[in-house]
Amino acid sequence: MYSSPWKAMLIAVAMLQLCFSMEVESSLAHPDKIVRLPGQPRVGFQQFSGYVTVDEKKHKVLFYYFVEAEIDPASKPLVLWLNGGPGCSSVGVGAFSENGPFRPNGEVLVRNGYSWNREANMLYLETPIGVGFSYSTNSSSYVAVDDETTARDNLVFLQRWYHKFPNYRQRDLFITGESYAGHYIPQLAKLMVELNKKQNLFNLKGIALGNPVLEFAIDFNSRAEYFWSHGLISDSTYRMFTSVCNYSRYVSEYYRDSVSPSCSRVMSQVSRETSKFVDKYDVTLDVCISSVLSQSMVLNPQQVSERVDVCVEDKIVNYLNRKDVQKALHALLVGVRRWAVCSNILDYQLLNLEIPTISIVGSLIKAGIPVLVYSGDQDSVIPLTGSRTLVRGLAKELGLETTVPYRVWFEGKQVGGWTQVYGNILSFATIRGASHEAPFSQPERSLMLFKSFLEGKPLPEVF
Repeated sequence: MYSSPWKAMLIAVAMLQLCFSMEVESSLAHPDKIVRLPGQPRVGFQQFSGYVTVDEKKHKVLFYYFVEAEIDPASKPLVLWLNGGPGCSSVGVGAFSENGPFRPNGEVLVRNGYSWNREANMLYLETPIGVGFSYSTNSSSYVAVDDETTARDNLVFLQRWYHKFPNYRQRDLFITGESYAGHYIPQLAKLMVELNKKQNLFNLKGIALGNPVLEFAIDFNSRAEYFWSHGLISDSTYRMFTSVCNYSRYVSEYYRDSVSPSCSRVMSQVSRETSKFVDKYDVTLDVCISSVLSQSMVLNPQQVSERVDVCVEDKIVNYLNRKDVQKALHALLVGVRRWAVCSNILDYQLLNLEIPTISIVGSLIKAGIPVLVYSGDQDSVIPLTGSRTLVRGLAKELGLETTVPYRVWFEGKQVGGWTQVYGNILSFATIRGASHEAPFSQPERSLMLFKSFLEGKPLPEVF
Protein backbone atom coordinates (compact mmCIF):
# COMPACT_ATOMS: atom_id res chain seq x y z
CA MET A 1 0.00 0.00 0.00
CA TYR A 2 1.50 3.36 -1.08
CA SER A 3 1.42 6.38 1.23
CA SER A 4 -0.45 9.48 0.02
CA PRO A 5 2.67 11.42 -1.09
CA TRP A 6 3.97 8.41 -3.04
CA LYS A 7 0.55 7.84 -4.57
CA ALA A 8 0.38 11.49 -5.69
CA MET A 9 3.87 11.28 -7.19
CA LEU A 10 3.05 8.08 -9.11
CA ILE A 11 -0.13 9.65 -10.48
CA ALA A 12 1.85 12.73 -11.54
CA VAL A 13 4.48 10.57 -13.30
CA ALA A 14 1.76 8.56 -15.03
CA MET A 15 0.09 11.76 -16.23
CA LEU A 16 3.41 13.10 -17.56
CA GLN A 17 4.03 9.84 -19.43
CA LEU A 18 0.52 10.00 -20.89
CA CYS A 19 1.00 13.62 -22.01
CA PHE A 20 4.38 12.74 -23.53
CA SER A 21 2.98 9.74 -25.41
CA MET A 22 0.06 11.84 -26.67
CA GLU A 23 2.49 14.54 -27.85
CA VAL A 24 4.63 11.97 -29.69
CA GLU A 25 1.52 10.37 -31.19
CA SER A 26 0.28 13.81 -32.26
CA SER A 27 3.59 14.66 -33.91
CA LEU A 28 3.58 11.36 -35.76
CA ALA A 29 -0.11 11.44 -36.64
CA HIS A 30 0.14 13.90 -39.53
CA PRO A 31 2.61 13.04 -42.31
CA ASP A 32 2.97 16.72 -43.31
CA LYS A 33 3.95 17.96 -39.86
CA ILE A 34 7.23 19.89 -39.79
CA VAL A 35 9.31 18.70 -36.85
CA ARG A 36 11.57 21.76 -37.00
CA LEU A 37 13.00 23.94 -39.77
CA PRO A 38 16.80 24.23 -39.86
CA GLY A 39 17.95 27.20 -37.81
CA GLN A 40 14.47 27.78 -36.43
CA PRO A 41 13.98 29.21 -32.93
CA ARG A 42 11.72 27.30 -30.56
CA VAL A 43 8.03 28.10 -30.95
CA GLY A 44 4.79 26.84 -29.42
CA PHE A 45 2.75 26.52 -32.60
CA GLN A 46 2.63 23.71 -35.17
CA GLN A 47 3.73 23.89 -38.82
CA PHE A 48 2.88 21.64 -41.74
CA SER A 49 3.89 21.52 -45.39
CA GLY A 50 3.52 19.17 -48.31
CA TYR A 51 1.59 18.43 -51.46
CA VAL A 52 -2.00 18.18 -52.63
CA THR A 53 -2.73 16.56 -56.00
CA VAL A 54 -5.19 18.64 -58.03
CA ASP A 55 -5.12 16.67 -61.30
CA GLU A 56 -4.36 12.93 -61.28
CA LYS A 57 -4.12 12.58 -65.09
CA LYS A 58 -1.44 15.24 -65.48
CA HIS A 59 -0.09 14.58 -61.97
CA LYS A 60 -0.38 18.23 -61.03
CA VAL A 61 0.47 18.86 -57.39
CA LEU A 62 0.42 22.10 -55.45
CA PHE A 63 2.75 22.78 -52.53
CA TYR A 64 1.53 24.44 -49.33
CA TYR A 65 2.96 25.70 -46.05
CA PHE A 66 0.53 25.87 -43.12
CA VAL A 67 1.25 27.66 -39.83
CA GLU A 68 -1.21 27.34 -36.98
CA ALA A 69 -2.02 30.36 -34.84
CA GLU A 70 0.41 31.15 -32.02
CA ILE A 71 -2.29 31.04 -29.35
CA ASP A 72 -5.48 28.96 -29.25
CA PRO A 73 -5.57 27.95 -32.94
CA ALA A 74 -8.94 26.20 -32.42
CA SER A 75 -10.62 29.58 -31.91
CA LYS A 76 -8.88 31.39 -34.78
CA PRO A 77 -10.02 31.61 -38.44
CA LEU A 78 -8.24 30.05 -41.42
CA VAL A 79 -6.60 32.47 -43.87
CA LEU A 80 -5.44 31.44 -47.35
CA TRP A 81 -2.65 33.69 -48.66
CA LEU A 82 -1.83 34.00 -52.38
CA ASN A 83 1.02 35.95 -53.96
CA GLY A 84 0.77 37.17 -57.53
CA GLY A 85 3.20 37.48 -60.41
CA PRO A 86 1.63 35.58 -62.02
CA GLY A 87 4.15 32.93 -61.06
CA CYS A 88 5.65 34.10 -57.76
CA SER A 89 5.90 32.05 -54.60
CA SER A 90 3.52 32.52 -51.68
CA VAL A 91 5.91 30.52 -49.50
CA GLY A 92 9.08 32.41 -50.38
CA VAL A 93 7.55 35.88 -50.67
CA GLY A 94 4.44 35.76 -48.49
CA ALA A 95 5.59 33.49 -45.67
CA PHE A 96 9.34 34.14 -45.52
CA SER A 97 9.53 37.86 -46.32
CA GLU A 98 6.09 39.31 -45.55
CA ASN A 99 3.73 37.97 -42.89
CA GLY A 100 4.95 34.52 -41.90
CA PRO A 101 6.50 33.61 -38.52
CA PHE A 102 10.15 33.54 -39.68
CA ARG A 103 12.60 35.36 -41.90
CA PRO A 104 15.95 33.91 -42.97
CA ASN A 105 19.11 35.61 -41.75
CA GLY A 106 22.22 33.79 -42.85
CA GLU A 107 22.12 30.20 -41.60
CA VAL A 108 19.24 30.76 -39.18
CA LEU A 109 15.63 31.89 -39.07
CA VAL A 110 14.60 34.83 -36.90
CA ARG A 111 11.12 35.47 -35.54
CA ASN A 112 8.86 37.98 -37.23
CA GLY A 113 7.25 39.80 -34.31
CA TYR A 114 4.33 40.87 -36.51
CA SER A 115 3.52 37.52 -38.07
CA TRP A 116 -0.11 37.16 -39.12
CA ASN A 117 -0.33 33.82 -37.30
CA ARG A 118 -0.71 35.91 -34.17
CA GLU A 119 -4.31 36.42 -35.36
CA ALA A 120 -5.07 33.46 -37.63
CA ASN A 121 -4.08 30.03 -38.92
CA MET A 122 -2.12 30.90 -42.08
CA LEU A 123 -2.13 28.73 -45.21
CA TYR A 124 0.35 29.70 -47.97
CA LEU A 125 -0.18 28.15 -51.40
CA GLU A 126 2.37 28.03 -54.24
CA THR A 127 0.16 28.48 -57.28
CA PRO A 128 -0.17 27.93 -60.23
CA ILE A 129 1.57 24.67 -61.13
CA GLY A 130 5.28 25.31 -61.73
CA VAL A 131 5.62 27.96 -59.02
CA GLY A 132 8.09 27.31 -56.22
CA PHE A 133 7.87 23.66 -55.15
CA SER A 134 4.58 23.00 -57.00
CA TYR A 135 5.07 20.81 -60.05
CA SER A 136 3.68 18.45 -62.66
CA THR A 137 5.28 15.45 -64.33
CA ASN A 138 3.55 16.56 -67.53
CA SER A 139 5.52 19.50 -68.94
CA SER A 140 2.49 20.70 -70.93
CA SER A 141 0.93 21.69 -67.59
CA TYR A 142 3.24 24.73 -67.54
CA VAL A 143 2.21 25.96 -71.00
CA ALA A 144 -0.53 28.52 -71.54
CA VAL A 145 -1.79 28.40 -67.96
CA ASP A 146 -4.63 30.87 -67.55
CA ASP A 147 -6.83 32.41 -64.87
CA GLU A 148 -9.60 29.85 -65.29
CA THR A 149 -7.24 26.87 -64.87
CA THR A 150 -5.57 28.49 -61.87
CA ALA A 151 -8.90 29.20 -60.14
CA ARG A 152 -10.10 25.64 -60.73
CA ASP A 153 -6.84 24.12 -59.43
CA ASN A 154 -6.94 26.35 -56.35
CA LEU A 155 -10.51 25.29 -55.63
CA VAL A 156 -9.62 21.59 -55.91
CA PHE A 157 -6.59 22.21 -53.70
CA LEU A 158 -8.68 23.69 -50.90
CA GLN A 159 -11.31 20.94 -51.11
CA ARG A 160 -8.64 18.26 -50.81
CA TRP A 161 -6.61 20.15 -48.22
CA TYR A 162 -9.67 19.98 -45.97
CA HIS A 163 -9.41 16.19 -46.16
CA LYS A 164 -5.93 16.48 -44.66
CA PHE A 165 -7.16 18.92 -41.99
CA PRO A 166 -10.85 18.12 -41.39
CA ASN A 167 -10.94 20.18 -38.19
CA TYR A 168 -10.64 23.32 -40.32
CA ARG A 169 -13.52 22.55 -42.69
CA GLN A 170 -16.14 24.58 -40.80
CA ARG A 171 -13.71 27.26 -39.66
CA ASP A 172 -14.28 30.86 -40.79
CA LEU A 173 -12.28 31.26 -44.01
CA PHE A 174 -10.69 34.45 -45.35
CA ILE A 175 -8.66 34.78 -48.55
CA THR A 176 -5.93 37.40 -48.77
CA GLY A 177 -3.09 38.22 -51.11
CA GLU A 178 -1.60 40.88 -53.33
CA SER A 179 -0.79 42.06 -56.85
CA TYR A 180 -1.95 39.54 -59.50
CA ALA A 181 -3.89 37.83 -56.70
CA GLY A 182 -6.38 40.55 -57.65
CA HIS A 183 -7.24 38.00 -60.35
CA TYR A 184 -6.63 34.79 -58.39
CA ILE A 185 -8.70 35.65 -55.32
CA PRO A 186 -11.96 37.00 -56.81
CA GLN A 187 -12.06 34.14 -59.32
CA LEU A 188 -11.50 31.52 -56.61
CA ALA A 189 -14.07 33.17 -54.31
CA LYS A 190 -16.60 33.24 -57.15
CA LEU A 191 -16.24 29.46 -57.64
CA MET A 192 -16.73 28.97 -53.90
CA VAL A 193 -19.91 31.04 -53.84
CA GLU A 194 -21.29 29.13 -56.85
CA LEU A 195 -20.43 25.78 -55.27
CA ASN A 196 -22.00 26.81 -51.96
CA LYS A 197 -25.35 27.23 -53.73
CA LYS A 198 -25.39 23.45 -54.28
CA GLN A 199 -23.68 22.32 -51.08
CA ASN A 200 -22.29 24.44 -48.28
CA LEU A 201 -18.59 23.57 -48.48
CA PHE A 202 -16.82 26.84 -47.71
CA ASN A 203 -17.41 29.16 -44.79
CA LEU A 204 -16.06 32.16 -46.72
CA LYS A 205 -16.19 35.30 -44.55
CA GLY A 206 -14.27 37.85 -46.60
CA ILE A 207 -11.44 38.66 -49.01
CA ALA A 208 -8.63 41.22 -48.75
CA LEU A 209 -6.71 42.39 -51.82
CA GLY A 210 -3.39 44.21 -51.45
CA ASN A 211 -2.24 46.53 -54.27
CA PRO A 212 -4.29 44.34 -56.62
CA VAL A 213 -4.66 44.27 -60.39
CA LEU A 214 -8.43 44.71 -60.79
CA GLU A 215 -8.84 46.67 -64.00
CA PHE A 216 -5.91 46.75 -66.39
CA ALA A 217 -6.20 50.27 -67.84
CA ILE A 218 -7.08 52.20 -64.68
CA ASP A 219 -4.53 50.35 -62.53
CA PHE A 220 -1.66 50.67 -65.00
CA ASN A 221 -2.33 54.18 -66.27
CA SER A 222 -2.32 55.57 -62.74
CA ARG A 223 1.45 55.05 -62.81
CA ALA A 224 2.06 58.21 -64.82
CA GLU A 225 0.51 60.52 -62.23
CA TYR A 226 2.21 58.60 -59.42
CA PHE A 227 5.65 58.90 -61.05
CA TRP A 228 5.12 62.60 -61.71
CA SER A 229 3.68 63.47 -58.29
CA HIS A 230 6.60 61.74 -56.56
CA GLY A 231 9.21 63.49 -58.66
CA LEU A 232 10.32 60.43 -60.62
CA ILE A 233 9.63 61.92 -64.06
CA SER A 234 9.66 65.41 -65.56
CA ASP A 235 6.67 67.50 -66.62
CA SER A 236 7.38 66.89 -70.31
CA THR A 237 7.72 63.12 -69.83
CA TYR A 238 4.46 63.07 -67.85
CA ARG A 239 2.69 64.75 -70.79
CA MET A 240 4.17 62.17 -73.17
CA PHE A 241 3.24 59.33 -70.79
CA THR A 242 -0.40 60.43 -70.77
CA SER A 243 -0.89 61.58 -74.36
CA VAL A 244 1.56 59.83 -76.71
CA CYS A 245 1.64 56.36 -75.10
CA ASN A 246 0.16 55.40 -71.74
CA TYR A 247 1.35 52.39 -69.79
CA SER A 248 -1.58 50.07 -70.52
CA ARG A 249 -1.07 50.59 -74.26
CA TYR A 250 2.64 49.83 -73.93
CA VAL A 251 2.06 46.61 -71.94
CA SER A 252 -0.65 45.51 -74.37
CA GLU A 253 1.71 46.01 -77.31
CA TYR A 254 4.60 44.36 -75.47
CA TYR A 255 2.64 41.17 -74.74
CA ARG A 256 1.61 41.04 -78.39
CA ASP A 257 5.23 41.52 -79.49
CA SER A 258 4.32 44.66 -81.40
CA VAL A 259 5.71 47.66 -79.52
CA SER A 260 5.23 50.80 -81.61
CA PRO A 261 8.10 53.28 -82.12
CA SER A 262 6.19 55.97 -80.20
CA CYS A 263 5.65 53.71 -77.16
CA SER A 264 9.23 52.55 -77.30
CA ARG A 265 10.43 56.16 -77.29
CA VAL A 266 8.20 57.15 -74.35
CA MET A 267 9.13 54.11 -72.25
CA SER A 268 12.83 54.66 -72.86
CA GLN A 269 12.46 58.19 -71.54
CA VAL A 270 10.41 57.03 -68.52
CA SER A 271 12.95 54.31 -67.70
CA ARG A 272 15.85 56.71 -68.01
CA GLU A 273 14.30 59.24 -65.62
CA THR A 274 12.91 56.81 -63.03
CA SER A 275 16.29 55.00 -62.95
CA LYS A 276 16.96 51.32 -62.43
CA PHE A 277 18.30 52.21 -58.97
CA VAL A 278 14.81 53.06 -57.68
CA ASP A 279 12.62 50.17 -56.55
CA LYS A 280 9.32 50.69 -58.37
CA TYR A 281 7.58 48.53 -55.75
CA ASP A 282 8.63 51.07 -53.09
CA VAL A 283 9.91 54.36 -54.45
CA THR A 284 11.35 55.41 -51.07
CA LEU A 285 13.19 52.18 -50.24
CA ASP A 286 16.84 51.61 -51.15
CA VAL A 287 17.61 48.82 -53.60
CA CYS A 288 19.75 45.75 -52.91
CA ILE A 289 23.05 46.57 -54.62
CA SER A 290 24.58 43.25 -53.58
CA SER A 291 23.71 40.35 -51.34
CA VAL A 292 26.16 41.55 -48.69
CA LEU A 293 24.69 43.95 -46.12
CA SER A 294 22.78 46.62 -48.02
CA GLN A 295 19.95 47.67 -45.74
CA SER A 296 17.62 50.61 -45.38
CA MET A 297 16.68 52.03 -42.00
CA VAL A 298 13.01 52.65 -41.36
CA LEU A 299 12.22 54.79 -38.34
CA ASN A 300 9.63 52.98 -36.26
CA PRO A 301 7.86 55.05 -33.59
CA GLN A 302 8.24 52.33 -30.97
CA GLN A 303 11.58 50.90 -32.07
CA VAL A 304 13.94 53.11 -34.08
CA SER A 305 16.27 50.17 -34.75
CA GLU A 306 13.61 48.43 -36.87
CA ARG A 307 15.17 47.52 -40.23
CA VAL A 308 13.83 46.59 -43.60
CA ASP A 309 16.22 44.10 -45.14
CA VAL A 310 16.22 45.02 -48.82
CA CYS A 311 18.35 41.96 -49.60
CA VAL A 312 15.96 39.50 -47.96
CA GLU A 313 15.17 37.90 -51.34
CA ASP A 314 18.77 36.69 -51.69
CA LYS A 315 18.57 35.12 -48.23
CA ILE A 316 15.26 33.41 -49.02
CA VAL A 317 16.66 31.90 -52.23
CA ASN A 318 19.72 30.60 -50.37
CA TYR A 319 17.65 29.19 -47.52
CA LEU A 320 14.99 27.43 -49.59
CA ASN A 321 17.62 25.87 -51.84
CA ARG A 322 19.30 24.10 -48.93
CA LYS A 323 18.76 20.34 -49.04
CA ASP A 324 18.14 20.10 -45.29
CA VAL A 325 15.46 22.81 -45.55
CA GLN A 326 13.74 21.08 -48.45
CA LYS A 327 13.79 17.81 -46.52
CA ALA A 328 12.25 19.47 -43.45
CA LEU A 329 9.54 21.01 -45.67
CA HIS A 330 8.84 17.68 -47.44
CA ALA A 331 9.53 19.61 -50.65
CA LEU A 332 10.74 18.32 -54.03
CA LEU A 333 12.41 19.95 -57.01
CA VAL A 334 10.82 18.50 -60.14
CA GLY A 335 11.62 19.85 -63.60
CA VAL A 336 13.92 22.54 -62.15
CA ARG A 337 17.38 22.54 -60.60
CA ARG A 338 16.75 25.31 -58.08
CA TRP A 339 13.85 26.85 -56.21
CA ALA A 340 13.14 30.36 -57.51
CA VAL A 341 11.13 33.28 -56.15
CA CYS A 342 9.23 33.56 -59.44
CA SER A 343 8.86 30.68 -61.87
CA ASN A 344 10.92 30.56 -65.06
CA ILE A 345 9.14 27.47 -66.43
CA LEU A 346 5.58 28.78 -66.21
CA ASP A 347 4.13 30.14 -69.46
CA TYR A 348 1.14 32.14 -68.23
CA GLN A 349 -1.48 33.60 -70.54
CA LEU A 350 -0.45 37.16 -69.78
CA LEU A 351 -3.24 38.67 -71.86
CA ASN A 352 -5.53 37.52 -69.05
CA LEU A 353 -4.16 40.63 -67.38
CA GLU A 354 -6.50 42.70 -69.55
CA ILE A 355 -9.63 40.91 -68.28
CA PRO A 356 -11.13 43.04 -65.47
CA THR A 357 -11.94 41.34 -62.18
CA ILE A 358 -13.53 44.37 -60.50
CA SER A 359 -16.93 43.13 -61.74
CA ILE A 360 -16.33 39.77 -60.00
CA VAL A 361 -15.57 41.70 -56.81
CA GLY A 362 -18.96 43.37 -57.28
CA SER A 363 -20.72 40.02 -57.59
CA LEU A 364 -19.07 38.83 -54.36
CA ILE A 365 -20.32 41.91 -52.53
CA LYS A 366 -23.83 41.24 -53.87
CA ALA A 367 -23.48 37.72 -52.43
CA GLY A 368 -22.72 39.23 -49.02
CA ILE A 369 -18.94 38.68 -48.97
CA PRO A 370 -17.06 41.60 -47.32
CA VAL A 371 -14.19 42.98 -49.42
CA LEU A 372 -11.15 45.01 -48.36
CA VAL A 373 -8.88 46.62 -50.96
CA TYR A 374 -5.70 48.03 -49.42
CA SER A 375 -2.68 49.81 -50.86
CA GLY A 376 0.86 50.33 -49.69
CA ASP A 377 1.14 54.02 -50.56
CA GLN A 378 4.78 53.87 -51.76
CA ASP A 379 4.00 51.42 -54.57
CA SER A 380 4.21 52.82 -58.11
CA VAL A 381 3.50 49.46 -59.80
CA ILE A 382 -0.17 49.29 -58.79
CA PRO A 383 -0.64 52.75 -57.24
CA LEU A 384 -3.23 53.57 -54.61
CA THR A 385 -4.85 56.16 -56.90
CA GLY A 386 -6.05 53.54 -59.37
CA SER A 387 -7.32 51.19 -56.63
CA ARG A 388 -9.13 54.02 -54.84
CA THR A 389 -10.79 55.09 -58.11
CA LEU A 390 -11.96 51.54 -58.81
CA VAL A 391 -13.37 51.01 -55.31
CA ARG A 392 -15.22 54.34 -55.40
CA GLY A 393 -16.64 53.51 -58.83
CA LEU A 394 -17.77 50.05 -57.70
CA ALA A 395 -19.48 51.50 -54.62
CA LYS A 396 -21.37 53.95 -56.82
CA GLU A 397 -22.36 51.19 -59.25
CA LEU A 398 -23.68 49.03 -56.40
CA GLY A 399 -25.46 51.94 -54.74
CA LEU A 400 -23.40 51.67 -51.54
CA GLU A 401 -23.44 54.74 -49.33
CA THR A 402 -20.35 55.87 -47.44
CA THR A 403 -20.53 54.44 -43.91
CA VAL A 404 -17.05 55.53 -42.81
CA PRO A 405 -15.97 58.82 -44.46
CA TYR A 406 -12.39 59.15 -45.69
CA ARG A 407 -10.20 59.54 -42.61
CA VAL A 408 -6.89 58.60 -41.04
CA TRP A 409 -6.45 55.44 -39.00
CA PHE A 410 -3.87 54.83 -36.30
CA GLU A 411 -1.45 52.15 -35.27
CA GLY A 412 0.08 52.99 -31.92
CA LYS A 413 0.57 56.75 -31.74
CA GLN A 414 1.19 57.27 -35.45
CA VAL A 415 -1.04 57.50 -38.51
CA GLY A 416 -1.20 54.04 -40.05
CA GLY A 417 -2.90 55.21 -43.23
CA TRP A 418 -6.26 56.38 -44.56
CA THR A 419 -9.53 54.52 -45.02
CA GLN A 420 -13.06 54.79 -46.39
CA VAL A 421 -15.90 52.25 -46.07
CA TYR A 422 -19.01 51.81 -48.23
CA GLY A 423 -22.15 50.04 -47.03
CA ASN A 424 -20.18 48.33 -44.22
CA ILE A 425 -19.13 45.70 -46.77
CA LEU A 426 -16.64 47.35 -49.17
CA SER A 427 -13.55 48.98 -47.66
CA PHE A 428 -10.55 50.82 -49.01
CA ALA A 429 -7.44 51.51 -46.92
CA THR A 430 -3.90 52.71 -47.43
CA ILE A 431 -0.91 51.65 -45.35
CA ARG A 432 1.34 54.64 -44.84
CA GLY A 433 4.94 54.10 -45.84
CA ALA A 434 4.26 50.62 -47.22
CA SER A 435 5.46 49.05 -50.45
CA HIS A 436 3.73 46.79 -52.97
CA GLU A 437 4.39 44.02 -50.42
CA ALA A 438 2.96 45.96 -47.49
CA PRO A 439 3.63 43.45 -44.65
CA PHE A 440 7.32 43.40 -45.64
CA SER A 441 7.95 47.13 -45.33
CA GLN A 442 5.31 48.07 -42.72
CA PRO A 443 4.74 44.88 -40.70
CA GLU A 444 3.18 46.49 -37.61
CA ARG A 445 0.68 48.63 -39.52
CA SER A 446 -0.18 45.73 -41.81
CA LEU A 447 -0.90 43.49 -38.81
CA MET A 448 -3.28 46.11 -37.38
CA LEU A 449 -5.12 46.30 -40.72
CA PHE A 450 -5.30 42.48 -40.88
CA LYS A 451 -6.63 42.20 -37.33
CA SER A 452 -9.37 44.77 -37.96
CA PHE A 453 -10.31 43.01 -41.20
CA LEU A 454 -10.70 39.62 -39.50
CA GLU A 455 -12.74 41.09 -36.66
CA GLY A 456 -14.93 43.16 -38.98
CA LYS A 457 -14.14 46.27 -36.95
CA PRO A 458 -13.34 49.81 -38.14
CA LEU A 459 -9.67 50.74 -38.16
CA PRO A 460 -8.71 52.75 -35.04
CA GLU A 461 -9.48 56.44 -35.47
CA VAL A 462 -7.70 57.57 -32.28
CA PHE A 463 -4.45 56.58 -30.62
